[in-house]
Amino acid sequence: MKLSVVILNYNVRYFLEQCILSVQRAMRDLDAEIIVVDNASQDDSCAMVKQYFPSVILIENKENVGFSKANNQGVAIAKGEYICILNPDTAVAEDTFAKCISFAKANTDLGALGIYYLDGTGNFLPESKRNLPTPTRSLLKILGIAGGRRGYYAKYLNEKETGKVEILAGAFMFLKREVYLEVGGFDEDYFMYGEDIDICYKLMQAGYTNYYDGSNCVLHYKGESTQKDAAYLDRFYGAMQIFYKKHFSKNKVTTAFVSFGVKLTKAFKGTQSNRNKNDEHSAEEVWVLTEDLSLLKSLSEIFEIPVKSVAKRAVEEDLVSNKMIVFDSQYLSYKFIFQLMEKQKNRGNTFRIKPPKSQFIIGSDQSDQKGGTVLL
Repeated sequence: MKLSVVILNYNVRYFLEQCILSVQRAMRDLDAEIIVVDNASQDDSCAMVKQYFPSVILIENKENVGFSKANNQGVAIAKGEYICILNPDTAVAEDTFAKCISFAKANTDLGALGIYYLDGTGNFLPESKRNLPTPTRSLLKILGIAGGRRGYYAKYLNEKETGKVEILAGAFMFLKREVYLEVGGFDEDYFMYGEDIDICYKLMQAGYTNYYDGSNCVLHYKGESTQKDAAYLDRFYGAMQIFYKKHFSKNKVTTAFVSFGVKLTKAFKGTQSNRNKNDEHSAEEVWVLTEDLSLLKSLSEIFEIPVKSVAKRAVEEDLVSNKMIVFDSQYLSYKFIFQLMEKQKNRGNTFRIKPPKSQFIIGSDQSDQKGGTVLL
């Protein structure tokens, strides 16, 4: 088997449904499998997978065992030559996996491969490519000091370029299964956050090279699987402490610096948590790209603002403003949808996708806040 896609789910039933549908499209011409590991979701995620996707391998954990352990469970039963670790609040383009496999074949020193992350607003997520988060880099980032091309983010590489990087995000991580196993997979000392940094560092230490391919894209509704509350801050900065203790020199000066940095960044983040939200968008019209008249009727009954069908060229060729744009993926490819989102970003527009053969639209208007679903 060529590919195993491992999706760790926790209480995001509708995002998971879209994720699986997009993955199935992208593996249509591949010998591949999907493995969903559910960390004791309280919604009907597992029932949905069993009903709509009987071919998907489902592992139902009775408790939330965390990111590392759950993904290791999925990889342990995977049969693919390659594996893709994938968040459930994502959607991939139709050629995403084929491009990853071609890239891996061309770069035999590959450790992990990451790609361009597009958020729900059509904007690039800079954590797609990062430098090693040394204590100094991390502290400067929180204090708002950019750090240049070699700072926290790998700015020496353009968003759409391809090249070597140190750290990739765990929402989409592609690598050979034997390489994953060689370095011990995700370190289970991490419950949530920090695992992607740790495995990327281990891959580099083992002599492999991590790459970023800016020509390949994944939609990531960042913030959907987790809430940015006090528990999140404790886990995130606690994970950074684990990483520093494992991989950086254990002298008193470094230990004190890291401890001070973690306390400072937690306090700083706490004061910023209510300041980073984008203004609410106010759409004037709902534009729907579809050939399904019943979808238009349903949306007209839901929204109080005008709903109208538009041709693809209206969104493809011209810049528009203050619209809610609904993409029917039964009619459009995910790759084309991503391109239109990028084109129409930052103009007061919001974006929703209707997954193929599903009865809901889904999207997110902020890069770091929980998204939403509207049932049809």
